[in-house]
Amino acid sequence: MSLAADKASLTDDGFLGERLHVLQPEKGHRSGLDAVMLAASVPAMRGERALDVGTGAGVAALCLAARVQGAEVTGLDIQPDLVGLAAKNAARNEMAERVRFIEWDISAKRGPLEEKEAAPHSFDHVFANPPYYAPGTSWTPPDTSKGVSHIAEGADLGAWVDFCCAMAKPKGTVSLVHRADVLDELLPLMSAKLGAIVVYPLWPAPGKAARRVLVQGIKGSRAPMALLAGMLLHGEEGGFTPEAEAVLRHGEAIDFAAS
Repeated sequence: MSLAADKASLTDDGFLGERLHVLQPEKGHRSGLDAVMLAASVPAMRGERALDVGTGAGVAALCLAARVQGAEVTGLDIQPDLVGLAAKNAARNEMAERVRFIEWDISAKRGPLEEKEAAPHSFDHVFANPPYYAPGTSWTPPDTSKGVSHIAEGADLGAWVDFCCAMAKPKGTVSLVHRADVLDELLPLMSAKLGAIVVYPLWPAPGKAARRVLVQGIKGSRAPMALLAGMLLHGEEGGFTPEAEAVLRHGEAIDFAAS
């Protein structure tokens, strides 16, 4: 039975201080803090087009659309059940007119995307939460959907970066959230196609090493890279910091220029 059809397998989760209500699989891949932070980092403006690659149930796409009124957001995912669920989430949050979802394999030839109004080199902003692990480097979840989302079986990190860069316009931004310990692999891939790269660590707590980073670059730029101070997510007592609350609960943007 499909995820969309089996209501018992879904949870109804609130995001951005309950501004969004998103159905997600109870078991399998579930979006949370990483998706919200990624969406907050995309510097989209009214009238611009953004592409969420590997959208899942559409959390990051919908968070961006909720923050930037008038932006047009497209989400791509290889899993048809999740694409259908994401479309349902757009409708139930009254965003179906400007947020749409397409079933697509990023390893496929890109030409047919033009027929889906998602041509390469046509998006002002492209963003993604790629699978965090390569095959054989991590325990594979028994849930098939979660495995597809977490293990890069069909397309490695280089393929993800290449696809995202190919979909962005010249001078468009490409934004990723990923594990901090793969920066040594990620940065050369991005710097081959992007400039003005910024690395923004997400620190889990005082004195703790960053486990996640936001990395963003501009297609065709030759500006140097910058390592920013990043954001502390939790304070000494364990709760979210005011800066994290502003993004997670109030839908504020992460402004790299102000960091």
